[in-house]
Amino acid sequence: MQFHEVRFPASLSFGSVGGPERRTEVVTLANGFEERNTPWAHSRRRYDAGLGMRSLDDVEMLISFFEARMGQMYGFRWKDWSDFKSSAASAEPGYLDQVIATGDGVAAAFPLLKIYRSWDHEYARPISKPVLGTVRVGLDQDEMQEGVDYEVDVNTGVVTFQHPPDVAVKVRAGFEFDVPVRFDTDQIQTSVASFQAGSVPNVPIIEVRV
Repeated sequence: MQFHEVRFPASLSFGSVGGPERRTEVVTLANGFEERNTPWAHSRRRYDAGLGMRSLDDVEMLISFFEARMGQMYGFRWKDWSDFKSSAASAEPGYLDQVIATGDGVAAAFPLLKIYRSWDHEYARPISKPVLGTVRVGLDQDEMQEGVDYEVDVNTGVVTFQHPPDVAVKVRAGFEFDVPVRFDTDQIQTSVASFQAGSVPNVPIIEVRV
C-alpha cells in the first residue's frame, strides 16, 4: 500500500467541506416499485480542502504537501473535524465509548470500530488510523493499561492483548482517529489575489481503503 503515515496539516483541513458518500443502485420496476442494492459494504468520504486556504502561507504549505505526496501517488492521514473521535463531539474519548468485540477466550487481536446508530439500525465503521496516544481500551467496566495489558498498532487500528479476553467479556475502546485519504487530482491550480492572500478553488480529497 502506497501510504505515508503523515497527517495533512490540520489547520488547512479545518474549514474544508465533505463527508460520507454511498453507492446505491436503484432499479424502478414496471409496477413502479423499486429494488435497491449496494456494492459497497462501507461508505467512502470525499472532501474539498480548498476552502481551508486563508493565506499565501497556507497555499505554500499545501503545495509542499502535495509535491511530497507526488499528487495522487501516496495516501496520507486526514483529520475530519466533523467526525474524528469515538465519543460524542462535545466529549473526550473514553474507554467505554465503543464495544469493538466480545471475548471468546482465544482471539487476542481486535480491530477498532466506530458504531453509528439510528433507531434500531447501526453501521460499524472500521477505524484503521487511530491517533497515537489517544487510544484507551477496557474489558467490561475495567480500563486496561497500554504497554502492560495491550498494544495498539496506530498504522492498522488493531488492538492486541497480552492474553485473550475471557469468554463473553466486552472489549471496549475510545480514541481519536484520522481518515486514510489521497489527493483526487494530479494538478493544483492557485490564484493569488494579493501579496497577503491566495486561494485554491478546488483541492479534492478522497478516502482510500487500507
